[in-house]
Amino acid sequence: MDQTLEVFVTVVEKGNFTRAAEELLMTQPAVSQYIQALERSVGTRLLERTNKYVRLNKAGEIVYHHAKDILGLYTRMNTLVDDLMHRAGGHLSIGSSYTFGEYMLPHVIAYMREHYPLIRPSITIGNTTEVGEMILRHEADVGIVEGDYQHEMLHIEAFAEDEMVVMVPRNGRYDHLQEISVQELANETWIVREAGSGTRAATERLFSQYQVHPAHLVEFGSTQLIKESVEAGLGVTLLSRWAVRKEMQLGTLHMLVPNGKPVARQFSWITQKTPYHTKVVEVFLELLHQQRGFPTYV
Repeated sequence: MDQTLEVFVTVVEKGNFTRAAEELLMTQPAVSQYIQALERSVGTRLLERTNKYVRLNKAGEIVYHHAKDILGLYTRMNTLVDDLMHRAGGHLSIGSSYTFGEYMLPHVIAYMREHYPLIRPSITIGNTTEVGEMILRHEADVGIVEGDYQHEMLHIEAFAEDEMVVMVPRNGRYDHLQEISVQELANETWIVREAGSGTRAATERLFSQYQVHPAHLVEFGSTQLIKESVEAGLGVTLLSRWAVRKEMQLGTLHMLVPNGKPVARQFSWITQKTPYHTKVVEVFLELLHQQRGFPTYV
């Protein structure tokens, strides 16, 4: 591995030469020499230095972005070669959209930890758009997204279907119903997720399909907050059946099937476009396709 790039990235992320030297177990003059050598190699200064801080200039931003990619690819190469000789084990970085990440992924991870104890997973939760960006920036090994996500630079594969239903407050005028026309809910306050969310996209498709234009929309960035708000009588919402399992068991929310059938969407995994995956990624993807550890609907 090019240690010069490693030193440069560490200086940028630590914010000064002293902390970088401590991280790299080097002397501060040695760190400075590496940075000077890199700047000579590219033919320009990369860092703006003062006694208080170190900051990237425009050229430095370009070098930092590509250095991260190069170091990530080098680590990945070594991991793939090491996998040939060892059982699946090591770090697995997962980015997941909210519904799958908060309500299904913990069960999958528990199953994986039981059967593959050498795998060390870490999870970052974001909306579908944010997860796609994580994969593009090499910040996660695999991502899980909701709905019809497309990106020409990523490999995307559906592995499970989700059912979405309308949730309304319990002990209200809808308690006697199991199904409802979406048009009947047009005057309700609809509580929706933020733009970029797969759940928000599914809700907007539902409105478009039935030509419904709700008079009132309230936007929240948390599925849990949406559920609490519906329980409190603030409005109605469209959520995954997996996301409301506990509320249905406790009887705190009432489920309605919109226009006689749940809204269907896909969960998909996404990775960089490459024919090679580490063993830990292969194990995880196989669990997804087999739906091992998945919870069940109520």
